[in-house]
Amino acid sequence: MKKAKPYLWVPSLYFAEALPYVAVMAISTTMYKKMGLSNTDLALYTSWLYLPWVIKPLWSPFIDAIRTKRWWVITMQLLIGAGCAGIAFTLPTALWLKASLAFFWLIAFSSATHDIAADGFYILALDSHEQAFYVGIRSTFYRIATIFGQGALIMLAGQIEKNGNIPLSWSIVFMVMTGFFIIATAYHKFILPKVEEHIHNDSPDLNNVPVFNIKDTAKEFYKTLKIFFSKPQIISALLFMLLFRFPEAQLVKIVNPFMLDPVEKGGMGLETETVGFVYGTIGIIGLTLGGLLGGFVVAKDGLKKWFWWMVLSISLPDAVYIYLGATQTSNLFLINTCVFVEQFGYGFGFTAYMLYLIYFSRGENSTSVYAICTAFMALGMMLPGMVAGKITDMIGYENFFIWVMASCIITAGVSALLKIDPEFGKKKPL
Repeated sequence: MKKAKPYLWVPSLYFAEALPYVAVMAISTTMYKKMGLSNTDLALYTSWLYLPWVIKPLWSPFIDAIRTKRWWVITMQLLIGAGCAGIAFTLPTALWLKASLAFFWLIAFSSATHDIAADGFYILALDSHEQAFYVGIRSTFYRIATIFGQGALIMLAGQIEKNGNIPLSWSIVFMVMTGFFIIATAYHKFILPKVEEHIHNDSPDLNNVPVFNIKDTAKEFYKTLKIFFSKPQIISALLFMLLFRFPEAQLVKIVNPFMLDPVEKGGMGLETETVGFVYGTIGIIGLTLGGLLGGFVVAKDGLKKWFWWMVLSISLPDAVYIYLGATQTSNLFLINTCVFVEQFGYGFGFTAYMLYLIYFSRGENSTSVYAICTAFMALGMMLPGMVAGKITDMIGYENFFIWVMASCIITAGVSALLKIDPEFGKKKPL
């Protein structure tokens, strides 16, 4: 069988990679708010769902040892579909909260494992030229999936809930996701190229089977940890990884509840459908454009030149929520503009964060070191998010947004600790 062209599977693979992450991190927050959970509870429960991404490096070495990356991709998509089906069928029941959280955990662990396998498969199945050519395409379809999840699916729930049945509206959303992952599983089983050696008893040539040695795997992981913690500026780097997004980690858990809560409770009183459009569509467009601009200016002038502009960019636009919290305006143009500005700033500023992780990871075992960096990145989102709801319920939305702005001092403080090579990120002369 002739190997499928990358354009037949790269877009669908990265759409499928993004959608469950969006479901776990964004759709869950909106759904639980509409289902009646307090900000304290929904922020705590959904922040715990970051855990699989925090501990992902612990089991990533075993992916290759057990089965092929292709097998993991297909199997995880099937499990994600099963998790979505579980949420869809249990939301109308009395056990909806415990059951939905259990299925969200299934989706989260399957999604984190899918990330490992899909990214590894991308590297394995494409040569260096194809990897460079398709990197923009994979990023584009990742963003499209984000807009589909945070925008279209939440808008769908909002449209259906107008009939008064909130559990049914979210059940239908997860039925749609179930259908997608059933199709994705079948499609990828057919279309993904078989580029890996078999590593099991059905291998046609058992003499070529890689032998898995848990001792060697553990030794390699320990070596990576030693390299990571022996890096120059390790304390400053860890503080930066954990605290650079301290304000945003809190804000992201509260924005949708703030938009949905009635005016008398300090919220914006928007309908679910409107929130899906404002934050899931306009916001994601702003985020994407900010990220593109960030990549462009760093490629031109290097990270160091733009670093502090990016620190300001990820911090100062958070002030738009102080304005929204104080005015509770019903002007949709103003609301959309504020969200666009904040997300554009976040996208531009987040470029500095991701590039620093790459900068820090350079050298021996760079891929494994980078994986550990992303674990600390996820932990930096998980811990502040867990308490964001409690803080909001204690002091109210308006004061919470003032607190978020005050937290930006922490972002500036950990950024000041770093030393960055002025040449990093610049395009090298031919």
